Amino acid sequence: MKKLNGIKLKHRKNTENSVTVQFPVPETVHIPMSMTMGAPCQPLVKVGEDVHVGQKIGDTDAAFSAPVHSGVSGKVKSITDYRNAMGVVCKMVEIECDGLQTVSDEVKPPVVTDKESFIKAVRDSGACGLGGAGFPTHIKLNPKNEIDTLIINAAECEPYITADYREMMENPQDIIKGINMVKNQLGIKYAKLAIESNKPEAIKNFSEMANNDDSIDIITLPSAYPQGAEKVIIYNSTGRIVNEGSLPADVGVIVMNVSTVAFLYRYMQTGMPLVTRRLTVDGNAVREPQNVSAVIGTSFRDILEFCKADVESIIKLIAGGPMMGMSIPDIDMPVVKTSNALLAFNHYDERQTSSCIRCGRCVRVCPLGLMPADIDRAYKIKDIEELKKLKVMLCMNCGSCTYVCPANRKLAETNQLAKALIPRK
Repeated sequence: MKKLNGIKLKHRKNTENSVTVQFPVPETVHIPMSMTMGAPCQPLVKVGEDVHVGQKIGDTDAAFSAPVHSGVSGKVKSITDYRNAMGVVCKMVEIECDGLQTVSDEVKPPVVTDKESFIKAVRDSGACGLGGAGFPTHIKLNPKNEIDTLIINAAECEPYITADYREMMENPQDIIKGINMVKNQLGIKYAKLAIESNKPEAIKNFSEMANNDDSIDIITLPSAYPQGAEKVIIYNSTGRIVNEGSLPADVGVIVMNVSTVAFLYRYMQTGMPLVTRRLTVDGNAVREPQNVSAVIGTSFRDILEFCKADVESIIKLIAGGPMMGMSIPDIDMPVVKTSNALLAFNHYDERQTSSCIRCGRCVRVCPLGLMPADIDRAYKIKDIEELKKLKVMLCMNCGSCTYVCPANRKLAETNQLAKALIPRK
């Protein structure tokens, strides 16, 4: 089967053999009430209250959301407004840690007897897509359509990031058991664990583990970007096409990040919700690149100093990978549920933009066959009907077009601005 277009990147997996290091409990944590797609939560605690590890401190009645929990024990110091890197404002709970890490009485393995109680337990865990998108997992696992295939996304195609790879190397049993748990609870027949070819040891280990299980296929995908994008990994794993305006469930598929499925298995055994995050810390301003596990709410500054970064020299800070990550305006922003990497740079090449030379490279590399140069022209004249014809809403902002453009045009950025012009149904 022909694979979708993409680009070859220098993966720079400097930390692939760096065993995860536990970051010490900080003096204070700042926990935003919005860390996933969907509605923000409202604080369930007040200033001066004691909190414990695993305690739910934020929730909402909105269906499309996930609750927020504390990863530390201590006292609520303040509740303030917080603006994240996307400009979204929500409440933020500041907790002064007592260092005792007393576990809350709320933490106990959930009782799961059927699909409904399983979905409730998934929501109670606070789980979301740990690959960076932050889609609430209980919504994803409860589609209206019949699902026959579960795809576990273990591509991790972004440069630098090795957080999922360390999950695969350090907790492979949790992944396999998590896959079987989800399959059994949702009545899904088949599972595909899709891994990029640049992770041969992980492929070998999982192939041996799944050797006697006909319901789990270990798929080796070419090492190409953006292999881990949802529509791409679905097509390259199954041949199924997710059309514009459709969801993976519409073609009988659910896609889960490999770290998410492992976390869910552990939660069902222990009842400890999502309160920590493993993130890759790298970049030319970091003297000791490594994978760090920290409680949610730990400041980026503390993480960088732990990794011996020269914080005063940093001129570019990225949460996530360099292709689809988010530029961070404040080094004191906190680790959140979707934090899978922190990249700090003290120098980089700022490329100058020039006129389009109509070379067509952006078209050739687009996995979805879009025409970024034409979208760019239509956006400039605000031609909404033309943008619809050009299928701009299919763009997943992978950045491949920008990466290959010899004129250094910010095509992916323009695509996102163009999508904002299209009225939402």
